[in-house]
Amino acid sequence: MSDQRPIGVFDSGLGGLTVAREILRLMPGEQIVYLGDTARFPYGGRSKDAICSFAGQDADFLIAQDIKMLIVACNTASAVGIEAVREMGGELPTIGVVLPGAKAAVLRTADRKIGIIGTRATIKSEAYTQAIHDIDNDIKVYGKECPLFAPLVEEGWIDTDATRLIAQNYLYHLVDIGIDCIVLGCTHYPLLMEVIQGTVGTRIQLIDSAFWTAKEAQDILSMLDLLSSNSRDGLSKSIFYLTDMTPNFEESAESFLGEKVPAIRHLPLDRLIEGGFTS
Repeated sequence: MSDQRPIGVFDSGLGGLTVAREILRLMPGEQIVYLGDTARFPYGGRSKDAICSFAGQDADFLIAQDIKMLIVACNTASAVGIEAVREMGGELPTIGVVLPGAKAAVLRTADRKIGIIGTRATIKSEAYTQAIHDIDNDIKVYGKECPLFAPLVEEGWIDTDATRLIAQNYLYHLVDIGIDCIVLGCTHYPLLMEVIQGTVGTRIQLIDSAFWTAKEAQDILSMLDLLSSNSRDGLSKSIFYLTDMTPNFEESAESFLGEKVPAIRHLPLDRLIEGGFTS
């Protein structure tokens, strides 16, 4: 048996396209319906109530698109609102990016010291710490808020002197502590992989939660016998919705996805807020 329905993915902006990229790399025949809430980016500085409300609206829209799986590709929404989203989906397989990244880090730490970098909301939620301690309570976890990283990526400041200086300011403390791996706790951060690795050195492993989320999605769909029977062309059939069509969105989106983004559509924010898609 196979299932040709798409996989739904949402994020506060374009960062979740790194998850979409890994899904298409591992499962090139899968179609994706992506929602980037660019009009309200970033979620990281918002209150818990606001984040949960936004995530619920995003999920409501995607569930109405007859998806076979829902992926919360926003670390902030995964950390704060994943349970509420799961309740909305009922039996729909729903995963976030926190647990896959946490599991990968636990398997790879030798010194049992793990660093987490992410938005203020993600770090303050301690969702990664809890997920890691649920697996092994003896591992030490050190969180570091890096609020400027995501806006830098959205602006295309991937490899600049300013970005490197900010990375040094954020990350040198984690290096001094003696961690041996860092979880990239925001889907924007894989685009800063070279800058981050250059800052912390090659001794420290970087855990890309986008890749491990895509791998978990593949494992779940395979277990449930829901993989598409197509072997390729998933991207050409995918649809990408944005709540704000910013002037440089095509160029930025291409940098996240790794290739040209097809079928980009505008979903007006007032229509998303109005909701009622699944009723």
